[in-house]
Amino acid sequence: MLSYRSAAPWQALLILLFLVGTSADLGETVSASDVQPSIDTLAYPEETHLRNLRQLTFGGDNAEAYFSFDGKWLIFQKTYAKEGIPCDQMYIGRIPEKQDEPFQPRLISTGKGRTTCGAFTRDGKHVIYASTHLGSDDCPPVPDRSRYGNRYIWPLYGSYDIFLADLNGNIVQKLTTTPGYDAEATLSPDGKKMLFTSTRDGDLELYVMDLKNGQTRRITHTLGYDGGAWFSPDGKKIIWRASRPTTEAEIKEYKELLAENLVAPTRMEVFVANADGSQAVQITQLGQANWAPAFMPDSRRIIFASNHEYKRGFPFNLYTMDGDGSNLLKVSRDQGFDAFPMFSPDGRRLVFCSNRNNGGTRDTNIFLADWVD
Repeated sequence: MLSYRSAAPWQALLILLFLVGTSADLGETVSASDVQPSIDTLAYPEETHLRNLRQLTFGGDNAEAYFSFDGKWLIFQKTYAKEGIPCDQMYIGRIPEKQDEPFQPRLISTGKGRTTCGAFTRDGKHVIYASTHLGSDDCPPVPDRSRYGNRYIWPLYGSYDIFLADLNGNIVQKLTTTPGYDAEATLSPDGKKMLFTSTRDGDLELYVMDLKNGQTRRITHTLGYDGGAWFSPDGKKIIWRASRPTTEAEIKEYKELLAENLVAPTRMEVFVANADGSQAVQITQLGQANWAPAFMPDSRRIIFASNHEYKRGFPFNLYTMDGDGSNLLKVSRDQGFDAFPMFSPDGRRLVFCSNRNNGGTRDTNIFLADWVD
């Protein structure tokens, strides 16, 4: 999951993208809520794997949309100042069954602090997500990037913990209790284990928690950021993104930022391993930012977001590849931002987030398509 999270971190990336400029003429700003085209105008001609593409949200920053286990609902995070949402809150919405049926999400988090990385539990009666609300009712401050050369910096809020809530938004259980950053949680296919990122041992590592008894085990052990991890649909593998410093200068900078609860993962590659963390392998060597990876329904192929084709750092597009990193195929073609791809449990639909059709604004919205293999 990224997350590119923080302001959320992925939002910071988009802000940086627009500060640098894009290849498109932004022209006059148009409210995204006024732009609701028919489904045949949303996909680019080259996007042959996407059919019946539909835009579900209109306005604000909507990201990290993930299916419920029955494929009928989505959970996602949203920031939209115009609607009084100053930083990410968690929403759920039932996926429309008919073309003329609207998508009507509702708030599931507390409305306090900042949230990230939501997921439905297997029983369909609860959700998990990370939140800073116990630290403060207010949105946590974003870092002053001018101190770091206006680079892409993510804050690692120590007040992030992971919570279990019912579908009325009532928090049932606090799942993490250790000091430091706990976030980026996903669940195993059987719903029994939670995979997440934490700084509890002094670095950004992956952990697996048994939800029945709370027993937690660290499964990565290499210096650097490990995050946004998912189980494969068959439960045998995990996939994640990692930013690993290698030179003395990179290691020094990484540790200095980490001491300030910050990380600057502008270079990330995709890793896979067995579900217990063993036999970890880096499967991309593309350079730049390769992230938001997930296994496809066959548990062999992979879909992810990347900007590796573009030296300027954008656009971000979606790509698929085999489990060993071979047979790279470009899926999406937007000139801004396509990311957070995730398949429905039955493998028939793909949800992702994109800047397309935002009327020249910076809005990121949620899109749903039938998948054509």
